[in-house]
Amino acid sequence: MVNFTDLTNHWAKNSIETLANKGIISGYRDGTFKPDAPLTRAEFATMLIKAFPQLLDIREPLEFKDILPQFWAYSVIQKTYRTGFMSGYEDKSFKPQQNIPRVQALVALVKGLNYEPSQSIVKTLNQSLTDAKDIPNYAKTAIAAAIEHDLVVNYPEVKLLNPNKPATRAEVAVFFCQALRQVNEPLTIAEQYIVKPPLIPVPTGELRGVWLTNIDSDVLLSKNALTDALNLLSELQFNTVYPTIWNDGYTLYPSLLMERFTGIKIDPIPELKDRDILQEMIPLAKEKGISVIPWFEFGFMVPPNSKIAELRPHWITCRQDGTKAYKESQVNQVWLNPFHPQVQQFILGLIIEVVKTYDIDGIQLDDHFGLPVDLGYDEFTVQLYRKETGNPTPPSDFQEANWVSWRAKKITEFLTRIFWVIKDYKPNCILSLSPNPYLYAYSQFLQDWKTWEQEGYLEELVLQVYRDDLNGFLADLKRPELLEAKSHIPVSIGILTGLRIKPMSFEIVKEQIQLTRDRQFAGTSFFFYETWKQMMELETQKTEFKTLFSEGLQRPKLV
Repeated sequence: MVNFTDLTNHWAKNSIETLANKGIISGYRDGTFKPDAPLTRAEFATMLIKAFPQLLDIREPLEFKDILPQFWAYSVIQKTYRTGFMSGYEDKSFKPQQNIPRVQALVALVKGLNYEPSQSIVKTLNQSLTDAKDIPNYAKTAIAAAIEHDLVVNYPEVKLLNPNKPATRAEVAVFFCQALRQVNEPLTIAEQYIVKPPLIPVPTGELRGVWLTNIDSDVLLSKNALTDALNLLSELQFNTVYPTIWNDGYTLYPSLLMERFTGIKIDPIPELKDRDILQEMIPLAKEKGISVIPWFEFGFMVPPNSKIAELRPHWITCRQDGTKAYKESQVNQVWLNPFHPQVQQFILGLIIEVVKTYDIDGIQLDDHFGLPVDLGYDEFTVQLYRKETGNPTPPSDFQEANWVSWRAKKITEFLTRIFWVIKDYKPNCILSLSPNPYLYAYSQFLQDWKTWEQEGYLEELVLQVYRDDLNGFLADLKRPELLEAKSHIPVSIGILTGLRIKPMSFEIVKEQIQLTRDRQFAGTSFFFYETWKQMMELETQKTEFKTLFSEGLQRPKLV
């Protein structure tokens, strides 16, 4: 049993002695530990390797310019780098003799142990620490993860991190004890000094949703197919359907507004004649406890030969060179100008019509409620830009930051109108959005959904994460804006079950469902019904799917 002579009544005594008895740390020849002495980066690296000897290399070695092979800690520093615990500086130095700040010690543990935050980084830091503002930007995500995993211990003031203060030998010993502690092991430190994350409410229930579309799918093309679909979804414990009601420049329900604008009340395909898919599905869905949230699938996008485009060419926006065609799935489309008041009134009119006419639970917009970043150079928009900014013309660079911001704000203003109009007509009808990941949505489609969510105009987010590689899938789930949104509204993940020309592996879909649950998202929705149904045609896969959704759950409610 190790007993250091200078630890009597020291706050970290139990932690230090626990690690010493395991051979992870040691004291000095005179029998002291010097608990309040600082620790260099080289000394910290040595302790790391003793504490976590079993971890495997995850990256190639790197020769630091200020560490020669004969340096006493050369091999352990190399090991901490290869295992992902520690990194050097931008100039390829390691600074081995520099005292390690507390923030660096915690970041190293988080990186090496591959911890990630599961909730709002901003809330975790600001509600747990009084000096969160002092945490360097590079470290904020890691420190939030450290707090969630009980690694952060602050003595004597639990809310004071002192991130840039040199870590003492005692503090590092305590961090290590927390990192090594098993679930049922007793604490080696008084619990009052362990920083606890705020309790952020999570939605009750779980979204089990699926999109119903008429593209590469027959589910909407007969009442029998629709009935069979709802029966199957009910059997497998689904609670939400998102049926498309606007695509290819037509409504899929009989619309008086479309008839007034185009002379055509409903998509003219024979299978929809004399039918109203919403009237057919809503009573049956409600009987089975399934919510119906109509989906405006195409947003501002229409085919160039659609009636709405032919009758109102001045509604179509263009690029700087005047071209209008936008290729999606190898098909040319054009975009209605989201800044034009007549276009806005038309889209708003369709939404009002659906909200007023049908007993629905919400309205969903998706990634098409935006504008490709290279569009917006039509005459109307140019004149509006001149009037509002005083600039003679928009920038020729369509990705210029202020030009992107101006257009994105106009779309945000319209989204705000939609939210309040829905609430005027039906307060309990939610506004749902199914966007692409934020950085892509904003930079490529001017869709600032992070702002929409933060300002309270979204009540459900179903992020499209249509990936067949699990690393990419998981990376999208870790985005800070998504974790922030989770603390306000139900955030679910859209999972691709396949396209007509690209089937998806059932094993990958299963793993993605589990990753989504592990990270405490509000549920999943599958794109799209036809490819999901094909997976269910194999009895073994249907049985496995039943185990995933083994009990009936309600749709998640607003936090």
